Amino acid sequence: MSQSWTTERLLLLRQIAVARVMEEGQSTEDVAESMEVSVRSVERWCRAQRLAGEAGLAPRPRSGRPPKLNAAQEAQVLGWMQQSPTLFGFVTEQWTAPRVAQVIEKELGVQMHPRYLNAWLSQRRITPQIPRTVPRERDEALIDWWVHREWPQLKKRRDRVKQPPFLPMKVAF
Repeated sequence: MSQSWTTERLLLLRQIAVARVMEEGQSTEDVAESMEVSVRSVERWCRAQRLAGEAGLAPRPRSGRPPKLNAAQEAQVLGWMQQSPTLFGFVTEQWTAPRVAQVIEKELGVQMHPRYLNAWLSQRRITPQIPRTVPRERDEALIDWWVHREWPQLKKRRDRVKQPPFLPMKVAF
């Protein structure tokens, strides 16, 4: 079950498994093997179908606190990460968890703790990005000229200079 299982897909999987066993007469072992689930699960689903009907196959609600952001809001926040933080009023080009928390609260009205946001962003493969600092004085054209004109000349001169011969040293103990 390496795929992500939504409640709809999980319900469909259970319905197919139960139909194969109860209507088509396949063995629970064959159904479990073909659907890559355990035999115990198929047996449990068939029993739930007999006792409660279709309602017995429905996935149970997940425990725990519900997420603060719905799917559309999550997509919106992840879209912001592709933009520059300066568009949201920040001075530098670095997204940090406290900044993301500020923007979420300002734009969506949802408070989220920066430490939670670090984990939330990491789960979505977004890591803190520090932009490469480039000195103001850096002149790419001058650097390219030097690499293509001056460096080859220096390299040729270095090849002409003979390296001193290797002289073994005596080591005294």
